[in-house]
Amino acid sequence: MNKPVLACYDLAKVYTDGATKVEVLREMNLEVNKAEMIAIVGASGSGKSTFLHLLGGLDKPSNGKVVLNGENLAEVSEAVKCQLRNRHLGFVYQFHHLLPEFSAIENVGMPLLIRGELPARIHERAAHLLEQVGLQNRMEHRLGQLSGGERQRVAIARALVTEPLCVLADEPTGNLDPRNAERVLQLFFDLQRTHQTSVVMVTHDPNIAKRAQRMLRIEAGQLTSL
Repeated sequence: MNKPVLACYDLAKVYTDGATKVEVLREMNLEVNKAEMIAIVGASGSGKSTFLHLLGGLDKPSNGKVVLNGENLAEVSEAVKCQLRNRHLGFVYQFHHLLPEFSAIENVGMPLLIRGELPARIHERAAHLLEQVGLQNRMEHRLGQLSGGERQRVAIARALVTEPLCVLADEPTGNLDPRNAERVLQLFFDLQRTHQTSVVMVTHDPNIAKRAQRMLRIEAGQLTSL
């Protein structure tokens, strides 16, 4: 049986405020298979974004472990963890988190630049992804010249440029109007199938969640199947 591309076991997160301990997540177990689309729903404040941050190695769990492509993130140095994230994970957020001083193609190529790829390879790969999201005529535009929907398409291209094993998406269309949200979401699903990339997507919208292969809920700090 193939190993999961991303997994967590007995994952927990507790925040301490003076003498008060707040248990946000407890005993979370999840295995993400290759090319699988998983949607996670839950009430506001249930810990959905915290869970994604733990899966992405952006925050440390209070207990349990996260395993990315067979590597336990708790057992590697911070430098190696960053390398694993850069190589195997992509991130898409509600707000695009693009760099306004750079063009669309420079933003998309940034993860490859960090990796140390050659400029010609970066340009070729970033241009290819921007073509796939329908922005071949907007490559040299900066953020101020792009619409909200176009910026989110740039963010999706950036998440996929490294050919990651898994993309973690936190409300990827939450900041868009319904028409643009549907266009971006359909593009996201199409690219996920084309690239055979796994996706773990947090959403507040049950109609979006139902389009995933697996739907899970975070409730009372635990993960349950729907």
